[in-house]
Amino acid sequence: MATLWLEPSGAQPRPVRLFRALTTVGCSPDTDVQVLDSGLEPTHAQIRKTPEGFTITGMLRDMTVNGRRAKQVSLSDRDVIRIADLTFTFFAQDEDVPRPEPTAKPTAGDPAGLTREVVSAYRRLHDFSMRLMDDAPTQRLVELLLDGVIELTGAEKGFLLLIEDERPVVRCARNLSTESLAGTVDERLSDSILSRVRQTKTALVVDDASSDAEWSASQSVVRLELHSVLCVPLLDQGEVKGLLYVGNDSVTHVFDETALDVATVFAAQASLLLGQRRRFEELARAKQALEKELDVLREGAIVGACDSMKDVYRRVRKVATTDISVLITGETGTGKELVAREVHSASRRSSGPFVVINCGAIPEALLESELFGHVRGAFTGAIADKQGRFQAAHGGTLFLDEIGEMPLILQVKLLRALQERVVTPVGSTEDHAVDIRVVAATHRHLEDEVRVGRFREDLYYRLDVVSVHLPPLRERGEDLELLARYFLSREAQVSNRRFRGFSKACLIAMRKYRWPGNVRELENRVKKAVVLSESSMITADDLDIRSEDLEDVLSLAEAKERFQRRYIQRILERNGGNRTRTAKELGVDPRTVFRHLEKLSDPLPDEDGELGLGADDDRTRL
Repeated sequence: MATLWLEPSGAQPRPVRLFRALTTVGCSPDTDVQVLDSGLEPTHAQIRKTPEGFTITGMLRDMTVNGRRAKQVSLSDRDVIRIADLTFTFFAQDEDVPRPEPTAKPTAGDPAGLTREVVSAYRRLHDFSMRLMDDAPTQRLVELLLDGVIELTGAEKGFLLLIEDERPVVRCARNLSTESLAGTVDERLSDSILSRVRQTKTALVVDDASSDAEWSASQSVVRLELHSVLCVPLLDQGEVKGLLYVGNDSVTHVFDETALDVATVFAAQASLLLGQRRRFEELARAKQALEKELDVLREGAIVGACDSMKDVYRRVRKVATTDISVLITGETGTGKELVAREVHSASRRSSGPFVVINCGAIPEALLESELFGHVRGAFTGAIADKQGRFQAAHGGTLFLDEIGEMPLILQVKLLRALQERVVTPVGSTEDHAVDIRVVAATHRHLEDEVRVGRFREDLYYRLDVVSVHLPPLRERGEDLELLARYFLSREAQVSNRRFRGFSKACLIAMRKYRWPGNVRELENRVKKAVVLSESSMITADDLDIRSEDLEDVLSLAEAKERFQRRYIQRILERNGGNRTRTAKELGVDPRTVFRHLEKLSDPLPDEDGELGLGADDDRTRL
């Protein structure tokens, strides 16, 4: 490669390689060869590369070549040029250039001791990186990248290709004038060179393709009359995802090791850019697929695909069109209010109000007033008439959440309101008719509450015309991952963050965790993980799932034994502790029940984590 040997006035000599089509010399930082303290104008001379060689043009009349004044001269090997106080020598071959003294120190005009082309390459790379962080459009970034490679390597044109359907496809083509190439750009590339780089996964430099023994036999090389070619693979996790191809059809031996280094660095940037874009597109497609999947596997705001949830959907659709009372059961956090809202929104009352009252969250002294209202002066603090929730729900739906927590004395008044569809405010004797549909919910087993006298039987049957049971999250199988992905997608969009999903270890931990708080707990843990996670992949630590929280895997025999103990205890409770009747219902010999009770030295936790009856407890009750 041709090189200038610069000898600035009072400064350390240094080489400048001529790898651009046009190289400018002056004191301005915008020139390719900046020299300070030598009396140069901002742009003092230009050196142009042509098929015949190099030509220098002076912008002023003070240039001499080999001691003779000249305006424009074709340079020959070892010509000595002087402009202002700067002297430099042109060397046609790089190996003839003198080497700088090893003891040379950085000068004021070149504080880092770097060549101008290296500084220019760094600047280009910095500018490109800043644009990349600014999230500029991908096509514009690719164009800027190609422009930089073309300028810094001395190429005439450049192409960026992506591997699509196992073949390279041109996605951007630029020329030396930073213009997009028109026409069929695929025909300007050598298939043989592209194929070699894809197979070897290494960069390739061809100095003179038309006369090279290896490449001159290639039909594409002969047809295109190629001279200098540089091709670098775009690698992602060891796979060739694309190619960076630059060429100069006018000059041979354009690309040296410096040009190869520049192209390799920019190819790495291109790989990063395109890989990032591809992953974003994959995330977008995954999000769209999840949204379509959720549209199929949801009923309104309820998400789920397991058989038990499909049964919930069927029941909701059937009861929504009627006005009968519905009792929704399930553990805390399973989404009972969501089901109640879906019953309301799918009913003929959907345009009416949906009024919620949590019977367990309001003190007993205030609950009657909240339900039925009160008149002024009914009690201390009643300074004005107040409408109750029953009247507020007129024409719509009243949702009685945690109905199992309602005191017995209020259950009587609630039963009257449900039977006669009238309410009497506290402190009043006037009845008010209401047109409402009642939906109730509880996490308790109301049959057991009725049996022990904590809930009125007549109210229970008035509420439980149709029941809808929501399964706990631990029994919903693949719904766990489906819901987690749904919450992650929703919260990531709210927080304007991007996540790739859950790690494999995290998914395993989620399946082993019992989720006592059910869907509500999962939603809250995902929300916190989105805010606090420092990675694009959610881990078990992000969800605060510790190893000691995970359920141990039992042997089949132990699991069978636990189930039998719990089941016998449950039937005993139903029969008031009568072991003979329990044995009859279970279809076993009474001695089987006695043997199991003898094994119960310690209480066994039931499905909800509460203590069930042990042997001693049962004997005490009997």
